[in-house]
Amino acid sequence: MELSKRLEAVASLVTKGMRLADVGTDHGYIPIFLVEKGVIPSAIAMDINDGPLMRAREHIQEHGLCSKIKTRKSDGLKELDVKETESMVAAGMGGALIIKILSDSPEVAASLKECILQPQSEIGKVRRFLIKNGFFIDEENMVYEDGKYYPMLRAIPGKKETQPYREEEYLFGRCLLEKKDQVLWSFLEREWAKKTRIREELFEIAEKPDRIRERIRNLEEEITILEKAKSAFSAKGTRE
Repeated sequence: MELSKRLEAVASLVTKGMRLADVGTDHGYIPIFLVEKGVIPSAIAMDINDGPLMRAREHIQEHGLCSKIKTRKSDGLKELDVKETESMVAAGMGGALIIKILSDSPEVAASLKECILQPQSEIGKVRRFLIKNGFFIDEENMVYEDGKYYPMLRAIPGKKETQPYREEEYLFGRCLLEKKDQVLWSFLEREWAKKTRIREELFEIAEKPDRIRERIRNLEEEITILEKAKSAFSAKGTRE
């Protein structure tokens, strides 16, 4: 089983030896890959829709892994028992949905040893939710594939952060900033260039209605946060 660059990066965050729940499994690629590589002993491929579960079953059968990977219809983690698995993956879905999945099944989420999350949107909100609810983000990765940037993280339930997060750390990832991740740097450079260009174009409008002035203010705030994040790459230490 070969994975896309994004899914392989997600799979690399799963800890060896842990039983896995793959939430929103779609084709079942991640559990198949991890079982075949000997990273995990077993998995439950879960999805709320029948179509993805059927595709997952077909792929699991094709790879001869029916004894190690089970499929289960579930709305998020609702059909997973407490401590039935140690690890979970939720990849390729919106940040709001990931937050809902964890919020709807707090006891199950708290019983896990790790949550591997790859939100397609609102990752800043996901990080805020995790920190507020007693998760520790111990690893992050970011890949660039097919013209898009994909951040992902591993969060440990029940292990609280000891230092408050800064705004740029919520938005772009404390771990990524501390290790000066070069894919993140490329993303920050692109966003800074795009937002500064738009700001300059708006400045050139002679008569600025209130909505344009508000947009300029918002852009300036966003640019300031981007510049704080960029400054981490030239800092000698990880934190002041």
